[in-house]
Amino acid sequence: MAHNEAVDVVLVGAGIMSATLAVLLKELDPAIKLEVVELMDSGAAESSNPWNNAGTGHAGLCELNYTPQAADGTVDIKKAVHINTQFEVSKQFWSYLTKKGTFGSCKSFISPVPHLSFVQGDSGVSFLKSRFNVLSKHHAFADMEYTEDKAKMAEWMPLMMPGRSPDEVLAATRVMNGTDVNFGALTNQLLKHLTSAPDAQVKYCKRVTGLKRNNGGWTVSIKDVNSGNTREVDAKFVFLGAGGAALPLLQASGIEESKGFGGFPISGQWLRCDNPEVVKHHQAKVYSQAAVGSPPMSVPHLDTRVVDGNKSLLFGPYAGFTTKFLKHGSFMDLPLSVRAGNIGPMLAVAKNNMDLTKYLVSEVMQSMEQRLESLRRFYPQAKAEDWRLEVAGQRVQIIKKDPKKGGVLQFGTELVAAKDGSLAALLGASPGASVTVSIMLELIEKCFPNKASGEWAAKLAEIFPAREKVLETDAALYRKINAHNNVALELVEASNETESYA
Repeated sequence: MAHNEAVDVVLVGAGIMSATLAVLLKELDPAIKLEVVELMDSGAAESSNPWNNAGTGHAGLCELNYTPQAADGTVDIKKAVHINTQFEVSKQFWSYLTKKGTFGSCKSFISPVPHLSFVQGDSGVSFLKSRFNVLSKHHAFADMEYTEDKAKMAEWMPLMMPGRSPDEVLAATRVMNGTDVNFGALTNQLLKHLTSAPDAQVKYCKRVTGLKRNNGGWTVSIKDVNSGNTREVDAKFVFLGAGGAALPLLQASGIEESKGFGGFPISGQWLRCDNPEVVKHHQAKVYSQAAVGSPPMSVPHLDTRVVDGNKSLLFGPYAGFTTKFLKHGSFMDLPLSVRAGNIGPMLAVAKNNMDLTKYLVSEVMQSMEQRLESLRRFYPQAKAEDWRLEVAGQRVQIIKKDPKKGGVLQFGTELVAAKDGSLAALLGASPGASVTVSIMLELIEKCFPNKASGEWAAKLAEIFPAREKVLETDAALYRKINAHNNVALELVEASNETESYA
């Protein structure tokens, strides 16, 4: 009987997560043998595609749901600071790769775009002012500006101010050094860089049909979706980075840590404008507050997007619902994910989230005119003919067991790893892509602890001179790393760099 092919690592899904992990592992151990398996015929075809996600470049600068306000009015900035430093870690990795010279241009995937927060009404203004007062004292947000001056706002966001009532109560903050990231372009650049190395393959139109334990690792069954041929690969480590499809694969693995997890799929829609006359008047990402009773991922924002050198505007998101776990998935994905171990948490979440269900139904039933009404709260003079509806990618929110509630719906990402470190899966959604590098470093520390603290330690220190915890507390080091990254990624002129961290 023929022996199975053998590799060190199999990564399922050719999105930003797998591409980042594969390149990182190859940097740490050039001799490692790995294979990326992708169902679609190209990389970044699902959530990493630039039109399937919006915020991009999340750094906590403008996203108001990352700074919740307590009943006593205090604003908690911990999450915003952590996401900001995680994004800085991502920039360190991209800077390192760009400086290698074999990676390609950073201009293809990252562009400077200011990040603004915009609020309406007395309570919104009070919140934004409190947020600014706390955030601007932290070194990561020291450049933030605040205004209630409408003339100043007209300079910051010229598209959004004409047509407003003169007595409307408004405020805004701005950080000039925000970015827009095309994670589709970055993913494909990472995959191209990966396949230029020996013993690294990316195979498309391949479906993983089985995961079975073997001696110290896994046998992965892979089917060619075109020919129907199947093959089996033995891997010491398997990463399930297949977006919404990661949950069914995690369940198929049967690892103890997968028990009790469920998924709740939420789709998104956006209004998109490509009219250059409109686009040129809005060079920013502007976030506001979610409507009362709306879930966190519904925070409205009007974004400049830079895709393949062209600028567009996206407004949304408008939520939707389907039982698919992937945009190109099956309507049976949700029903088939129900297991004896997760039906309790899933039913508890259904019972405790009726408001969310009603919200999703109302969003799905909206007319184009109702969607334009939401847009006009941002851009009062928006014309229907300049905008079209785009269907975004699928997000599968995590459902997990909870001792008190039975089950909770979790907005965010979660790394689930087997106790022996032989398999890991990434579940969940935002701010995923922007903090991919931090998540993959966490995976390496969890699944390869001896190597991370041993033979890989020096290389990790070379690529990442400062990790999140240090960046959160050391202002001088943060400024030095940030300045270096911004020059390396061509976000600012080289003359602005005061010193190198090399």
